[in-house]
Amino acid sequence: MKTTNLGYPRIGNQRELKKALENYWAGKEPVETLLETAKLIRRQNWLLQKEQGIDLIPSNDFSLYDQVLDMCMTLNAIPDRYISIKHNKNFSSEDLYFAMARGIQKDGVDITAMEMTKWFDTNYHYLVPEFSEGQKFSFVNSKIIDEYKEALALGIKTKPVLIGPVSFLLLGKEKNGNFNRIDLLNELLPSYYEILKQLTALDAEHVQFDEPYLATELSNKEREAIRFTYTQIADKFPELKITLANYFDCFGENLNTVLELPVHTLHLDLVRCNLQLDDILNSNKLKSNTHLSLGVVDGRNIWKNDFEKSLELIQKAVNNIGEDRILIAPSCSLIHSPCDLELEKNEANLSAEVKQWLAFAKQKLEEVKTLRDFAAKKNLATTIDKVKANVLANKNRKTSTTIHNPEVKQRVEALTTKDDQRINSFSVRQKLQQTALNLPLYPTTTIGSFPQTKEVRSQRANFKKGNISTEDYNTFLEKETRETIKFQENAGLDVLVHGEFERNDMVEYFGEKLNGFAFTSFGWVQSYGSRCVKPPIIFGDVSRENPMTVEWSSYAQSLTKKPVKGMLTGPVTILQWSFVRNDQPRSQTCAQIALAIRDEVVDLEKAGLQIIQIDEPAIREGLPLRKADWEVYLNWAIKSFRISASGVQDQTQIHTHMCYSEFNDIIQNIADMDADVITIECSRSQMELLDVFHEFKYPNEIGPGVYDIHSPRVPERSEMVALIEKANKLIPAEQLWINPDCGLKTRHWEETKKALIEMVAAAQECRKKVAAIA
Repeated sequence: MKTTNLGYPRIGNQRELKKALENYWAGKEPVETLLETAKLIRRQNWLLQKEQGIDLIPSNDFSLYDQVLDMCMTLNAIPDRYISIKHNKNFSSEDLYFAMARGIQKDGVDITAMEMTKWFDTNYHYLVPEFSEGQKFSFVNSKIIDEYKEALALGIKTKPVLIGPVSFLLLGKEKNGNFNRIDLLNELLPSYYEILKQLTALDAEHVQFDEPYLATELSNKEREAIRFTYTQIADKFPELKITLANYFDCFGENLNTVLELPVHTLHLDLVRCNLQLDDILNSNKLKSNTHLSLGVVDGRNIWKNDFEKSLELIQKAVNNIGEDRILIAPSCSLIHSPCDLELEKNEANLSAEVKQWLAFAKQKLEEVKTLRDFAAKKNLATTIDKVKANVLANKNRKTSTTIHNPEVKQRVEALTTKDDQRINSFSVRQKLQQTALNLPLYPTTTIGSFPQTKEVRSQRANFKKGNISTEDYNTFLEKETRETIKFQENAGLDVLVHGEFERNDMVEYFGEKLNGFAFTSFGWVQSYGSRCVKPPIIFGDVSRENPMTVEWSSYAQSLTKKPVKGMLTGPVTILQWSFVRNDQPRSQTCAQIALAIRDEVVDLEKAGLQIIQIDEPAIREGLPLRKADWEVYLNWAIKSFRISASGVQDQTQIHTHMCYSEFNDIIQNIADMDADVITIECSRSQMELLDVFHEFKYPNEIGPGVYDIHSPRVPERSEMVALIEKANKLIPAEQLWINPDCGLKTRHWEETKKALIEMVAAAQECRKKVAAIA
């Protein structure tokens, strides 16, 4: 019986990769420093996994920005608009790579970034490949080979990881021509063969192909593509032991196809779907030489493994096929987990009681090894003690008095249909809000946050450490808020925000003010590129004791006669972007959060805020991978949002924001949220996401983002005018708002000011055009 891992966090224990990337982008350090930092992180990761007793250690799981972008570079799947960079001697390969990720505005070159969206049902963002009819591919980037050699030099023979050919195609979009991207498979496979040929020449033994689309409902054509791909690979490379990795759900209706494949190992996510083990073992279709990688340790959450349950699954597999065909593994790549629980020393954030229930990436590797050792009866003297400690910790969690609050549970049980309904329909509310707010056509606003400068972060850190007084910190925040309100007024924005300078993160901030949450000091996970988040831990029942945002929203409103939006994070997003307790249904936890946010919305209205935004960027992200499971999720998710938003009068305008989401399949549910205004990411897709709102005849107001805040480039006014006019062809002008794609927290003030001034000017230009026609 062996141990294996699918991937390890690449950010570094202290977010070394983030700092190296941002210093390189800012021109503070040369590319050599960035690459050396990356090499050091890889080295540390490989050696750690070796020390932790992992037999099959992955390589090529590291990325400077995104693993899908890496595959685009590897396979020469580079959109035409970047070719000028590729062949320009003034630009390096890193310039090309980061231009695709972030856009570029340099040396007379101005190119937008590739589209970005969520990786299945996670908060990780990937770059969307762009495919053209008849597209050619070639193996042009040796990253996967270089990193395999790098590990070999350390004496570690790794298991290279590749995004499988079928999933790579399905992750992308057809951009030119009327064709199915799966039809590009025959053009794509030779490049994969070349990669495998070079790995074989280096005596590689195991290769992992990630095909996460096997957890979704594939068409017959797509299943045939899977069958063809892995039959061809087995024929051409019989010496390679191929691991076919699926995660985030069962194989489902794809199982029969998968069981027929000539692969060495099937990886199963037994955390999300433990019933599939019985399906496989009882099917009589598992080949006699196929190994099973049992993903029993949760790669997506931070709770300590339940050894008793995991050992039961492992023993069942051993009894059926023997231990020599079993590998013990995390359920998925550990990039979705923080690095190391041992770094957490601050008991004010994370109590010893809660800490004993947790396991981060390093600890999950230890759990994998302990489970293997106990099941295989190895090192029993120490392994038995570890199993006993695990059983005791899980028992303590179940009986802890800090988890349950009867009053909170009773409030959820008392909810009625009236609690998720506004007083009147949108058509009635809209007229009342137009009278109350008196906004112009194409009203301009931002999504909420403004740049979190080094000074803002430093002052917050000093306040948390006790280095400055509450009075001094509040004086600083007042200054930042006052200056931001003044800038917005001078720029001509119609609806203002306070800037959120008191907030560290849109979820963590609220978690710190709610009961039932715990926090880490180093529990960072990658969201995209250099963007890392530190999700709070929901360990108990959630409730609100005091107002959370009223003070700063009210202060901002006192500085201006223009309306200021109260800014909140919605219940589904707080749920999705936290590490959620796994001892009760997620729907119940979400309802608890919804009631807490509802209380805050009501208090903001009482304080005089006429517009309140409840951000829900994670609604689409939380959608189950199989449509058969959608209805249950959407019912409680949409209801939770409505509970949070429905305690106010009709004149109060409720906004929500969503980013990097596909809405086609859930547009009715988006409408059912009944937000007065929805703002969405649209600039990278060139307003493509509006098509479904147009076809559906979306009744409420909508603000499609007109510039990409995940890129440092400042768009031209004419570019934004063109996007507004494109939007206006799909959505009536009286329903349109003008705004950026997302919050401006990660941007710098210089580019932010330029972009917003141009955005307001673009809106004003479009107003004049409409007035001229009228």
